[in-house]
Amino acid sequence: MDSWVRFNAQSQAKERVIRAAQYACTLLGYTLQKGGATAELHKTVSQLEAHMSMTRKLLRLGNSVEALQAAKRAIHLSDSVLRLCLTISHLNRAMYFVCDNVLWAGKTGLISKLDQHKWSQRSFRYYLFALILNLTRDLYELHLLVECEGRYRASKSPHSPDPSTTLSADHLSAPSTAAWIRRQLHLLGTVLYSNPPLLLDLAKNVCDIFIPLDRLGIYPTGPGFVGTCGMASSVLSIFTIVHPWLKLKP
Repeated sequence: MDSWVRFNAQSQAKERVIRAAQYACTLLGYTLQKGGATAELHKTVSQLEAHMSMTRKLLRLGNSVEALQAAKRAIHLSDSVLRLCLTISHLNRAMYFVCDNVLWAGKTGLISKLDQHKWSQRSFRYYLFALILNLTRDLYELHLLVECEGRYRASKSPHSPDPSTTLSADHLSAPSTAAWIRRQLHLLGTVLYSNPPLLLDLAKNVCDIFIPLDRLGIYPTGPGFVGTCGMASSVLSIFTIVHPWLKLKP
């Protein structure tokens, strides 16, 4: 199984590049439609997008094994919040890939009379659950780092208030509230600037979450916005592959 995981990791960079190209086609198709391009040109771009989607499904065959291995590693984490979020997230990713594999088999004719819409909706639900848990993990780690940075600053300046504490009821005037908000935003910016892996993971997950929200009809945003978000998250994923130190661990 470890050999398969190592082999599977080699195709991730290709899949990310094709994903970026697929969502570029989504954005291009939307732009052409709005620009009044010919139906034939729009159909060509849509077909290219569909071919890239099928290629990605082929490259993702067996990714459920890697997701299960990641869940097995996450279940041994000492932090209970990270353990819960990452384990359930990886399990949802595994189920997403299983549904994705079934869809690929249906599109290629290996499984006849497959309800592709039902399986597509099912896969996007698992994808959405995984992203929600990933965002929860990001916000949890951000909260811990902000608290740590706040305590560090308070220890350096004993006579100044702890910037990470909640604004007290005695300081609810507009100037005090504005100053507190500025301190919090500066603290947040400092933490994110000094932790590029967390910043990239948070930005990637925020971009990604609009895709299943749109596909499931929970928060429709349209192909233009989905294409832009998909391209952005794909480029950020490529950064983490080219520069492994940018990947958030564990």
